[in-house]
Amino acid sequence: MAALNYHHLHYFWAVAKEGNLTRAAAKLHVSQSALSTQIRQLERSIGQSLFVRAARTMQLTEAGRVALSYAETIFSTGDELLAVLRDEQAPGRQLLRIGAVATLSRNFQENFFRPLLTRDDVELALQSGSLQELLTRLRVHTLDLILSNQRVQATAEDPWRCRRIARQPVSLVGKPRGRRRAFRFPEDLDSVSLVLPGRNNDVRVGFDLLCRELDVRYRLRAEVDDMALLRLLARDSDSVALVPTVVVQDELRTGRLSAYCVVPNLFETFYAITVERQFEPPLLETLLSQSEEDVLGPSVVD
Repeated sequence: MAALNYHHLHYFWAVAKEGNLTRAAAKLHVSQSALSTQIRQLERSIGQSLFVRAARTMQLTEAGRVALSYAETIFSTGDELLAVLRDEQAPGRQLLRIGAVATLSRNFQENFFRPLLTRDDVELALQSGSLQELLTRLRVHTLDLILSNQRVQATAEDPWRCRRIARQPVSLVGKPRGRRRAFRFPEDLDSVSLVLPGRNNDVRVGFDLLCRELDVRYRLRAEVDDMALLRLLARDSDSVALVPTVVVQDELRTGRLSAYCVVPNLFETFYAITVERQFEPPLLETLLSQSEEDVLGPSVVD
C-alpha cells in the first residue's frame, strides 16, 4: 500500500464533514472535479470505497466512517501541535486561553482565574461567547478551557471533558430590610418586584417550577439574561433579584445588598469544559484544583 497522502485525507475529511461535494469544494477553493479526483486517488491508495454517491449527497461507507474517525484525530492533533508550538514562542511565559459563556457571572470568572493574576510568567487570553461558539474554538485548540453553567455530553466526535467545579444555592437578594422582619419564602413573594434570569436559564426554569408547585405568584419587573446587568438592577433599583450570591459578592460584603433567603432546592452549577488532548497545559491543574469556597466565596444570608 502506498504511503498515506495527508493532502488527500484532508480533502476527504472536508467532504465527509459537509456531506456535499459542492459545498466542500467551495470551502476548499478548488473545483469539484479536482476534489473528486483527489478522493478517488485516496480510495485507490487504501483499496476501499469511502463514499456512496447518492443524488447530491456523499454518504460514508463503513470504511469511510472508520477513516473519518482517524482523520478527526489526526487533524485535531495537528491543531493541538500548532497551539503548543505557538505558546512556546514566548520563552519563560505560559499562555492559557479561557472562554466563558457570555452570561456567566463575572465575579465567578475572576475568582476562578485569580490564582494566575499575580504571576509574571503567565499570560491569560479571556474570551466570551455562546457555548456553541466556544466549543467550536475548543475543538480546534484555540481555547484551553471553557467556563459554563451548562453541562455538555461527550461524543465519539467531540470527546469533551465536563467537570463540575462548584455548585451554589440561589438566593433572593435586595437592599437591606433594616428593622423590618425577616423575609419569608414564599409568603412574602407577592410583596416585592422581582428581577429574574431569562426564561431559558436553568435557574429561572427551576424557580418557575417551584412557584407552580407551591401555588404562589410573583410580580415580575424585568428578566435579564446577563448576570452583570442583573447585579446592577439588584443594586440600583428597589427590586429583588434571583441570583447565586457569587454574582453580588461585593455588594453583600459591603452591606449594599442583603440576601433575604436561600431558595430551597435551587442551585447554579458551574462547569469547566476541556477536550481530550495529548498535552494538557500545566496551568489547568492549578485552576481546577481550587475548592468551591475559593471560586464562590463565603455565603452571606440574613
